[in-house]
Amino acid sequence: MSPESYAQVSNLLIPTATVIYAIAMVSHASEWAMGRAVVKVESEAQVLVTSDGQPASGGTTAAAVGPVDHNAPSARMAAASRIGVLLTCLAFGLHLTGVLTRGLAAGRVPWGNMYEFSITASLAVAVVYLAFVQRYRLQWLGLPVTLVVAAVLGLATLALYTPAGPLVPALHSYWLVIHVSAAAISGGAFTVGGLVSVLYLIKARAERKALDGGSMSAALRRLPSAEAMDGTAYKVLAFAFPLWTFGVLVAGPIWAEYAWGRYWGWDPKEVWSLVTWVVYAAYLHARATAGWRGRRAATIAIIGWFVFIFNFVGVNLLVSGLHSYAGV
Repeated sequence: MSPESYAQVSNLLIPTATVIYAIAMVSHASEWAMGRAVVKVESEAQVLVTSDGQPASGGTTAAAVGPVDHNAPSARMAAASRIGVLLTCLAFGLHLTGVLTRGLAAGRVPWGNMYEFSITASLAVAVVYLAFVQRYRLQWLGLPVTLVVAAVLGLATLALYTPAGPLVPALHSYWLVIHVSAAAISGGAFTVGGLVSVLYLIKARAERKALDGGSMSAALRRLPSAEAMDGTAYKVLAFAFPLWTFGVLVAGPIWAEYAWGRYWGWDPKEVWSLVTWVVYAAYLHARATAGWRGRRAATIAIIGWFVFIFNFVGVNLLVSGLHSYAGV
C-alpha cells in the first residue's frame, strides 16, 4: 500500500474507533443507570410496608409493587458491563490499527504532532485499562475510561488533525521514541490511577453514609471496597512513576541535548514535567513514610493527574516553547 492509502485507512479507523468507544461508554452508562433504578425500586417497596411487614396505612401493599428481584438487575448490569468491555476491546483494535497505519503513512513513529500524540496517548490509556481489567477487575472503571478516550479522540479528529508528513530535524532521534513511548504509557497509567482515585472518593463517601444508616446505590455496591480501590490506585501509580522518571527525566534530557545542544533549559514543558514528577513522588513518599492512605492519598493522586493533563493539553497548546504547538 502507498503512504496515501495508509493515511486514508488511518483517517477512517480513528473516527470509527471513537464512535465504538462512545457506544461502549453508553453501555457502561446504562450499567450505572440500572444500578440507580434498583435502589429506587427497593426504596419504594420499603415505603409501602411497615417494619412488622404489614401494609403502610393509606398505602398500597407490597404485593401491588411486586417482589424486588435482586438477581435480575444484577445480571443485566453485569451483561452491560461485559458488552462495554467487549466494545472497548473492538474499539482498541481499530484504534491500534489506526495509529499503526498513521505511522506507516508518515514513514516514522506516529507522534510528531499534537494530533498524533493525542491518538497515541489515548491508546495508552486503553492499553493500561485493558491490561489491568482482568488482573485487578477494573470493569467498573469502563465508563470514565471510555469517556476520556472517546473525548480525546474526538477532540483530536475535529480540532487537532494534521496530515501525515515528515518530522522536523530536531525530532529525528531514537531517544525521542524512548522518551515519548515512556511518557505515553505512564500518562495512560496516571489517567487510570486518577480515575480510580476519583471513584475511590465517591465509594468512600457512600460507605461512610451507609455506616450512618444511609443507603448505597446498586451501582456503587458493585464497585470494590474503598480500601481495595485505594490499593489499586497505588499499584497503578507505582507502576507509572519509575516509567515517567526514566522516560521524562532521563531519556527526555538526552534527546534535548541531541536536538538543542543542552540537557535542560527550563522550557515550560520541561518545568511542568518536573512538577508532575514531584507531585507523584510526594504521593509515593507520603504513602511509604507517613502512612497516608485513603482520602489524602487520593487527593494527591487527583492533583497529580490534573497537573499531567495541564502538561499534556495546556502547555502543548497554550504556552509557547520548544516542546509546544502553541501558535503552530
